[in-house]
Amino acid sequence: MVLLADSPQVDVFLDQVVRVATEVVAPAEACGLTVRRESGAFTVASSGELAARGDEVQYGADEGPCLEALRRGRVVEVVDLGTDGRWPRYRDHALRLGAVSSLSLPMTVERETVGALNLYATRPAAFTGTTHRQAVAFADQAAAALAVILRQAEQALLQQQLADAMASRSIIDQALGVLMGQQRCTATEAFTLLRQASQHRNRKLRDVATEIITQVTGESPRPAPGFVNPRQQP
Repeated sequence: MVLLADSPQVDVFLDQVVRVATEVVAPAEACGLTVRRESGAFTVASSGELAARGDEVQYGADEGPCLEALRRGRVVEVVDLGTDGRWPRYRDHALRLGAVSSLSLPMTVERETVGALNLYATRPAAFTGTTHRQAVAFADQAAAALAVILRQAEQALLQQQLADAMASRSIIDQALGVLMGQQRCTATEAFTLLRQASQHRNRKLRDVATEIITQVTGESPRPAPGFVNPRQQP
């Protein structure tokens, strides 16, 4: 199965990753995806309760295989949690949930570990041999697709910021034209008046310009003809 990377909707992609993971890595009964933020780690998508609760136990204990994979950027396998003593605060809680074996795989984008894919099974040794290799290959594919998604999202944000800046410039220019006509002044003098009004009212330049145009025309200003804002495209 192939992961799609043709949409900048990151949340949709992450939900797809955890769903497809349990199909590609057949012994996995549930899958969760952990990401790191300044406030700590949290699960952004999960395919079942075992994964969701298993991840949460690790966050509460501040230890566990998925956190180790996230922090160290390496694959962490648990063959049998019943005999594995690496994470005592996590172990007993996870066993009560039914998590006997697991495989946590770091997702690396541009040499930075941005998340960890966590596969859970209720039987021991579920992720050894061929299954282990399949899981690693899937995580690599998911990380590559995620890198594409993030680049698309960044590009879309950049384009929107540029469009907003162009729209602001257009509205300010229209307000300058109004002030030049009203005050019979130059463009430089009109801009000085607009800037002084902005500072005096403690409002953004675009907001003051919008108010001026609205007062004169009775309508909210629009970008100049020929300018297309992506938000307004059908």
